[in-house]
Amino acid sequence: MTAILGISALYHDSAACLVRDGRVVAAAQEERFSRRKHDSSMPARAVRYCLGEGGIGPERLDAVVFYEKPLLRFERLLETYLAFAPSGLRSFMRAMPQWLGEKLFVPRAIDECLGRGYEGPIYFTGHHLSHAASAFYPSPFDEAAILTMDGVGEWSTTAWGVGRGNGIRLEQDIGFPHSLGLLYSAFTFYTGFRVNSGEYKLMGLAPYGEPVFRDAILEHVVDLREDGSFRLDQRYFGYCDGLAMTSPRFHALFGGPPRPQGAQPGQREMDLAASGQAVVEEIVLRMARHVHARTGLPSLCLAGGVALNCVANGRIAREGPFEHVWIQPAAGDAGGALGAALEAWHGIMGRPRIPARPDGQSGSLLGPSYDLMTVRNDLDRLGARYAIIGDEDALADRVADLLGSGRVVGWFQGRMEYGPRALGARSILADPRDPGMQRRLNLKIKKRESFRPFAPVCLAERARGYFDPGSPSPYMLEVQGVRGFDAPDRGRFRGLDLLDEVRSPIPAVTHVDGSARLQTIDADGSPRLRRLLLAFEGKTGCPVLVNTSLNVRGEPIVRTPGEAYACFRSTDMDAIVIGDCLCLAEDQAGPEGARRDAPRFEPD
Repeated sequence: MTAILGISALYHDSAACLVRDGRVVAAAQEERFSRRKHDSSMPARAVRYCLGEGGIGPERLDAVVFYEKPLLRFERLLETYLAFAPSGLRSFMRAMPQWLGEKLFVPRAIDECLGRGYEGPIYFTGHHLSHAASAFYPSPFDEAAILTMDGVGEWSTTAWGVGRGNGIRLEQDIGFPHSLGLLYSAFTFYTGFRVNSGEYKLMGLAPYGEPVFRDAILEHVVDLREDGSFRLDQRYFGYCDGLAMTSPRFHALFGGPPRPQGAQPGQREMDLAASGQAVVEEIVLRMARHVHARTGLPSLCLAGGVALNCVANGRIAREGPFEHVWIQPAAGDAGGALGAALEAWHGIMGRPRIPARPDGQSGSLLGPSYDLMTVRNDLDRLGARYAIIGDEDALADRVADLLGSGRVVGWFQGRMEYGPRALGARSILADPRDPGMQRRLNLKIKKRESFRPFAPVCLAERARGYFDPGSPSPYMLEVQGVRGFDAPDRGRFRGLDLLDEVRSPIPAVTHVDGSARLQTIDADGSPRLRRLLLAFEGKTGCPVLVNTSLNVRGEPIVRTPGEAYACFRSTDMDAIVIGDCLCLAEDQAGPEGARRDAPRFEPD
């Protein structure tokens, strides 16, 4: 047995992954254990989970692999500060204590993370090589083009190459400070959202606006070439020499200062979101065409934070020249742990690779699971009232009845998802036919902005009846059109008023532009979720449900049964199913207002 531990940490979304004899055994983000969203610390808890899932201690590891090269990143940091001196002094002084205290001494941090019980080699892969490995090695392709796009690794911000058999060769890259990820983050910051967590909000806001600033961006801010390469005019940005993403020149070009965080977005912010999204889509499409022309390959693998832009992904799938596209579900930095471990197995150790079908990601259900005894112990500890429904068909039938009557149901089953999407293991489910469900879920359940869209989960064999093109999408990573979409009259409705229009037969999952971030469940997918979809279809004629993550704004997706129950009690969810246990809100002890003071379930 050969066991390899991959680690990503110290910058954004730290994670750990265990690969044993070439197979991904376990992977998880540290935030799910620490309960600190986007936790970037060394992932000690995630490491313990992965080793425990693999049934080994650190002394039995053959290699530990870190997902990038810290010294190269430090070199880029120093050169950037020198190039922009003295204006970057404040930023430099803020960054140095972290670097000198931890980030330069990764081997020591890994040793502490492993309880000083590991004495084997520590390897360092390149940041974009880790992304590329996370995209290609789990894919179902024997050979494929690879495109990785994010904010920045050591120096590279974008790279493309080719994967064949058990090897990857990166051919070209774009270097810092010219970054597609940082361009998108600049618009995220400027429109009033938090960088590194608000990019989804910017993408969700874009369809409410018009891309009226697109030409200004391409004329002044981005020098875009036909092959998708680009340069950013640094006079419009502040991320190289300051603590803000944008500069006064950026603000002057777009008509004022950034929107304060928490303020309601206006039409300008909606138009800016639409414009930034349009430019990013154009750049990504040009890159994809260029990579196809250079490689001549029919398949493409994507990773990096920009590969979580499901709108751009949908356009690549529909309009790009590739016949097949596979995207790493944990496309951001967390996925670097998986990529680093697989690169060590195939690239460093030279082990052969046989592509798995449908892929080697195991549905991205790679986190912890809990047996009935653990579920019951957690629920009893929190004073929960529940019924145990051990029969699969009876459970599906009961929950389908709840959903069909307009109830919102939490759904906690099996192994936790690896990556940012809830894929039916840690989910909140609802009826997509209810025109008021989007507002209810956003304001009463998720406690977030009313404009945020929700994703549908659909039986794979029924997808073409509801979505266009209705192609398989097991990881919820691309946008598809909703059939029967009735476009609202934008002469009568603008901005958030578009929410008031019933847009399709499944309005709760139809965005204002007629799109949806589809997840499909086939016969090989989650058996219990598939059984529920079949039961719901049998009762309502609709094979689609709303599927959103089981958490509230500002918190990571829940990990344990106790966290799931606490989340249920702190919101207006009507019920939650945790394994075989069904909890109804009306059965829980205490007055109705008590759910606002839900029991806390402390992290390990």
